[in-house]
Amino acid sequence: TCPDLRPSKYVQLPLSSSSSLKGGQEVFSPLGLNAGAFYALSTLLNRMVIRHYPGEEVNAGRIGLTIVIAGMLGAVLSGIWLDRSKTYKETTLVVYIMTLVGMLVYTFTLNLGHLWVVFITAGTMGFFMTGYLPLGFEFAVELTYPESEGISSGLLNISAQVFGIIFTISQGQIIDNYGTKPGNIFLCLFLALGTALTAFIKADLRRQKANKETPENKLQEEEEESNTSKVPTAVSEDHL
Repeated sequence: TCPDLRPSKYVQLPLSSSSSLKGGQEVFSPLGLNAGAFYALSTLLNRMVIRHYPGEEVNAGRIGLTIVIAGMLGAVLSGIWLDRSKTYKETTLVVYIMTLVGMLVYTFTLNLGHLWVVFITAGTMGFFMTGYLPLGFEFAVELTYPESEGISSGLLNISAQVFGIIFTISQGQIIDNYGTKPGNIFLCLFLALGTALTAFIKADLRRQKANKETPENKLQEEEEESNTSKVPTAVSEDHL
């Protein structure tokens, strides 16, 4: 007999590169804004701390280390949560909002004169700000599927670097002319913009849909359904 060459209903036609990348453009700007703010903050952290706490160069470096360590913890925990929950948009939006809140608290507590407060607020801000980065990358991969992850990551990195350069230069000029608080408020405004953009992202999880519609997963689901339907019959026969 001739093999059945009819197209399977499970076969998914690949999307064009332009359409798949267009779906990921919505997350490129929010992630670029977040990463750019982080780059600017990290670059200008020493200048901001020394401006309010003269002679505390060592503690300024320790605050930076606190941001890095807290960010590593945040990235790991957010990745674990995302792997288990698969709630890409919801998790990304919550972490972005917490990043904005952390930045606001840091902005208005930097000049209080208590260095330990700066350690806490900077660490909290770093936890959420750095924790957002792996979430944004994974979300972009979902939205740009079946485009390769390398292309998505490359475009996200370009967005982050461009915003980082712009924010670093702009915030540095604002700090020199107006002070640290206006400079940090400048970043808060763009983080608020990134939060709003994230809220309007359409959660079209293409990779998740494609994984669910593969023949292997379909057959497994059908087997599970058939086994479930056979259980009552077997029980009734044993009862008789």
